[in-house]
Amino acid sequence: MNMSDAPQQLLAIDDDPQTLMLISAALEQDGLEILTDGDVEAGYVTFLRVRPRIVLLDLAMGSMRGMELLERMIHADPGANVILTSAHYSAESAVEAIQKGACDYLTKPLDIKRLRDRVAGLIAEAETRRKTLSLDQELLEACQFEGIVSRSPLMLEVFAKIRRVAPHFKTALVTGATGTGKELVARALHRLSPATKDRFVACNCSALVESLVESELFGYVKGAFTGANQDRPGLFESADGGTLFLDEIGDLSPGTQAKLLRVLQDHQVRRVGSTVRRPVDLRVIAATNRDLRTMVREGTFREDLYYRLAMVEIALPRLEDRREDLPLLQRYFVERFAAEYKRQIAGLTRRAQSRMATYAWPGNIRELENVIGNACMMADGRFIDINDLPERLRELQKDYPLTDEALFSLQEAQRRHIVRVLERVGGNKLRAARILGVGRNTIYKLLSRMKLEEQNISA
Repeated sequence: MNMSDAPQQLLAIDDDPQTLMLISAALEQDGLEILTDGDVEAGYVTFLRVRPRIVLLDLAMGSMRGMELLERMIHADPGANVILTSAHYSAESAVEAIQKGACDYLTKPLDIKRLRDRVAGLIAEAETRRKTLSLDQELLEACQFEGIVSRSPLMLEVFAKIRRVAPHFKTALVTGATGTGKELVARALHRLSPATKDRFVACNCSALVESLVESELFGYVKGAFTGANQDRPGLFESADGGTLFLDEIGDLSPGTQAKLLRVLQDHQVRRVGSTVRRPVDLRVIAATNRDLRTMVREGTFREDLYYRLAMVEIALPRLEDRREDLPLLQRYFVERFAAEYKRQIAGLTRRAQSRMATYAWPGNIRELENVIGNACMMADGRFIDINDLPERLRELQKDYPLTDEALFSLQEAQRRHIVRVLERVGGNKLRAARILGVGRNTIYKLLSRMKLEEQNISA
């Protein structure tokens, strides 16, 4: 039997046998298996063993209060839907129950119609989630491009550019903030290029010791310096025929920049301590999280090297600018780390998803990857909950206090978003219109209105 064909299970825990009989009779239906227990400890053991999706739990039983058992259940399985029942309703206990993870609070004697409707709603929600997970899996498979997961219009344009330039480029520059996936783009360019059968060699320029940069990149001959006991090829020769990825290119010294430019122009390398030039034929992809144009203006990066590298330039957006990818990326990383750690992690609770959706992700996709990886190790049950997330996400309200500066109208929010999108696409109004989901004429009208408002303000 498939998991989707298996009946859903409901566990009722109540020390009143009449209530248990009433619940069993009221909820008897195809596709729902009803389990009952009159003892609180035995009921908790059954809960841990069966992991039912729906639990009806009496608030006051024996030595353990239902509120305490609720906390233990939600901690063990945050995905469970626990409905508390009580003959003594109070607004305070209802609010406390919801805050601790209960999905509802029903008073006794039970209203059979309301009980049936609530359980039917939870069953329908579970079926919707199951179908959504199935669709998400199909979407995840459909939205993967050479190991990169996205359905964002900004990233789809990146994918299209990679496809177009990969067969032809000799040098390329990938820009973007830390953690946006620059190496993934470099590897995609390599795999789709004619050099795909040859080596992909990666080098982090910021990790190279200044005195050894040239010998690492260009190699050296025996006796070139103390400790050079034999000839050794550099990274350019190692990547000959394939692709060399130079990450953090902005950290190279001016002297090394000049020698790198010479290699890119002449397609030859000269090992340190040698007078012989060796031909190399490879593709070079550079990446940086720094603004090379500003560095060129400041005189810290060679203008001719910048233009040599930027014959093809691919700019990657921040995760904040492609938030529609968050659910896909979460699912992708959960599946990856669950398999890696051999954990039965099904996903994130709605509370955890909501908390992650409101976080700014300054570390971009790399930060999201680390958060999900850590949470997959920390989670006790099948679902990652808020308590499994790092403290900076659990205490999100401390990171983003509501100040007067953070409060502005919907019209101002619209204006800021339009300006941000236009900046990202270099002022291309047609691309901005596609990203915003409006017609080009609408963009012109919005911009005209914004300009008129600015004139009125300045007047």
